[in-house]
Amino acid sequence: MRRRTRPHRLYEAAHSLLVRSKKWSSLRAWGMNIAKRRGMARARVAVARKLAVILHRMWADATEFRFGKEAADPASA
Repeated sequence: MRRRTRPHRLYEAAHSLLVRSKKWSSLRAWGMNIAKRRGMARARVAVARKLAVILHRMWADATEFRFGKEAADPASA
C-alpha cells in the first residue's frame, strides 16, 4: 500500500463509522457531536485522527480492540 493512501483509508473508515454504521459507540457519539458543532467534514477528519491514535496505541501495546468502555482485564495487565 502506498503511503499516500493510508490517511485516505482512515478518512474512509471515519466516514463509514459516522454515516453508514447503525451501531452506536462512544467514538461515533463523539464524532457526531463534533459534526453538529463544526460540520461533517471536520468531524470525519477528527474521527480519522482519533482512529489513528487508537490503532497506534494498540500496535504499541500489543492490545486487542475492546468495543465500548469495558475495563481491561486486570489479569492480563
